[in-house]
Amino acid sequence: MNFDFHDRVALVTGAASGIGRASALAFARAGAKVVVADITDSGGGETVDAITSSHGEAVFIKTDVTKTAEVSSLIEKIVSHFGRLDFAHNNAGTEGVIAFTHDCSEENWDATINANLKGVWLCLKYELPPMLAQRFGAIVNTSSIAGLVGLKGSPAYAASKHGVIGLTKTAALEYAKTGIRINAVCPGLIRTPMIERQIKDNPQKEAKLIAQQPFGRMGTPEEVAGTVLWLCSDAASYVTGTAVQVDGGLVAQ
Repeated sequence: MNFDFHDRVALVTGAASGIGRASALAFARAGAKVVVADITDSGGGETVDAITSSHGEAVFIKTDVTKTAEVSSLIEKIVSHFGRLDFAHNNAGTEGVIAFTHDCSEENWDATINANLKGVWLCLKYELPPMLAQRFGAIVNTSSIAGLVGLKGSPAYAASKHGVIGLTKTAALEYAKTGIRINAVCPGLIRTPMIERQIKDNPQKEAKLIAQQPFGRMGTPEEVAGTVLWLCSDAASYVTGTAVQVDGGLVAQ
């Protein structure tokens, strides 16, 4: 499906790599002006370069989504520069440290919840006012299949991703009559830098993970990005408050 987002402005957080980068590139290919936000300068710059080298329009704004002042400044800069904000993919997050619940440190709990849940809430908090003013907008929050089922060894991550779905549904109901739609995507096993870190130098673990997939392969960041764009498009004009699985049937088993 081809999307036409010309004259639209899209924000993607966590856009320095993985799903965020794929989403930013997809928005740009559809004609949107893209704001790339991340805490990583080099990766954010590479995403912008990939967009501009293909004749798209993009800017990088370094942002820590756990910091109120930085998120507020991000949205102020977007509205000041572009005059509007139409789409947002709140994607920034972290996998945290792998540990069972009794071994999960308070530091890891706080850091993971802050990045994955507080960060999404802060982005929503500041994205919504300009969208309310224009009575138009579509927001997609990145949850996970770990927001739908448990994930052994990742209590903070699973709790944060469950929280994203609850936040998404609540906000969707609050703004349903304002022209703003809010949804979530729940990626499964996607070949991203996060997954690559977990399977690095461990072909047995990679093979075991792939064997669990109904499709017999990992998903790609581009496959998640396609769902994000669909949720922002007019093709999904009657879709809000939902969490869309992009998992190749993993949770259906």
